[in-house]
Amino acid sequence: MPAHKFTEKEQAKRVEKILERLSAAYPDARCALEHRNPLELLIATILSAQCTDERVNMVTRDLFRKYRSPEDYARVPPQVLEEDIRSTGFFRNKTKSIQGACRMIADRFGGKVPDSMEELLELPGVARKTANVVLGVAYGKADGFVVDTHVLRVARRLDLSHSDTPEKVESDLMKLLPRERWISFAHELIFHGRRVCKARAPLCTICPVEDICRSEDKVLPLTPPAPVLKKRRR
Repeated sequence: MPAHKFTEKEQAKRVEKILERLSAAYPDARCALEHRNPLELLIATILSAQCTDERVNMVTRDLFRKYRSPEDYARVPPQVLEEDIRSTGFFRNKTKSIQGACRMIADRFGGKVPDSMEELLELPGVARKTANVVLGVAYGKADGFVVDTHVLRVARRLDLSHSDTPEKVESDLMKLLPRERWISFAHELIFHGRRVCKARAPLCTICPVEDICRSEDKVLPLTPPAPVLKKRRR
């Protein structure tokens, strides 16, 4: 996808419109992972890798009744936890991440999920996306910008970033957007990516920012050809 050139002033105006319109379009934008506390959010976010939020929520309804503390997750036999989360996929790696993170939370952080980026990134299986979710949703801290597949796609289509990796896209968005909108705008981009700006068949005809978007993979109705007028015979 080629980068479009905008002056600093043009880009600032575009960003202002995008922020305003997506905020109006998705007033209900929020984290879709069901949870009651930071630990449950951390576990759910780890499980959400390569899995839908709907599936994760189905699994965690029973999981969160069975395990209540970091110690509960840490001491259960791995084979048992693997079966509990099997349907989320990659269950062996996720079990290692969950148990490793919970052991560290219990041993080093007094049973409390850390509330800083540096400490969260020390937890096994926790990268910046997971840390940003926990910090933003559980603690209301805007230390970074959540970048999942939807944010990555929509940000590139809207010329908010032309980078290829989540880390670079996050950096671009943090430079471009006001800090007080990092948390809410990430949710809005995710909602927009799920509901309208889909990967294979974006619903451009109902997109609230279609007139701002210059993406080459827009899907718009073809303009019918003008009717050919026959000349009258004299």
